[in-house]
Amino acid sequence: MFDLIATAIPFFIAMMLIEAIAYRFDDDHEKPGYDAKDSATSLAMGMGNVVINTFWKLVLIAAFAAVYSVTPLRMPMDTAWTWILLIVGQDLAFYWSHRSAHEVRMLWASHVVHHSSQHYNLSTALRQEWLMFYEILFFVPLAAFGFPPWAIVLALSISLVYQFVLHTERVGKLPKPIEWIFNTPSHHRVHHGANHGYLDRNYGGMLIIWDRMFGSFRGEDERVTYGLTKNVDSFNPLKVATHEWSDLVSDVRSAPDLRTKLGYVLHKPGWKPEASSTRDQSAAT
Repeated sequence: MFDLIATAIPFFIAMMLIEAIAYRFDDDHEKPGYDAKDSATSLAMGMGNVVINTFWKLVLIAAFAAVYSVTPLRMPMDTAWTWILLIVGQDLAFYWSHRSAHEVRMLWASHVVHHSSQHYNLSTALRQEWLMFYEILFFVPLAAFGFPPWAIVLALSISLVYQFVLHTERVGKLPKPIEWIFNTPSHHRVHHGANHGYLDRNYGGMLIIWDRMFGSFRGEDERVTYGLTKNVDSFNPLKVATHEWSDLVSDVRSAPDLRTKLGYVLHKPGWKPEASSTRDQSAAT
């Protein structure tokens, strides 16, 4: 099976080098650019993702194949409209997968890795989570609609390559028709913001229309502060990958009853039993 992500690695490296060089000639000191330790952590997290998620990727492909083998539907992959339908369907599934990862603490414990950098550059795109176990729930339905497993995997890879280029401050706002339909660097900067008004916004992968439709859109209208509202302050990849899991386990252990334990696991990050309707601002972006 063609591996688009592996093929794109030279492109990722070249783009990061170009961006890093561009920062050398930038007089805007408000833009943090690259930090050697931070970027090294991001690269380590990316390599960990590739190694550890090999297992989960095989499970995902197996699930696609199992569902595809029993569904009576078959999508012809020799037409442009079918590919457009797959890309749009995949992006809608990504929106809900991504949104769920921000709204369910057990999922956030994995996804928080991607938001842990206080810098925003192309290396940040590689700071990926190590346990992407929940994606299967959102993408398997594509196989039920008759899309072959290889096509779904390719569509997911196309989305990841597209999202890589969103992680930059070198690109300002684009023309309004583009900003209205597509996810852009400006929209994704908001998503990575720890600013109070930017929290839990702009979940889209390739398209921003889902955020506009489902009420989670926010335009970039103030300087973005990157990272978490309570930062990890560590460049240790193992700590970056596990710190929220550790906090979650600690909260569950200290909970006095099953209802509270489930609350910590299934409610939003920062949920407290005495204030279940209020989000603790020491939690996630």
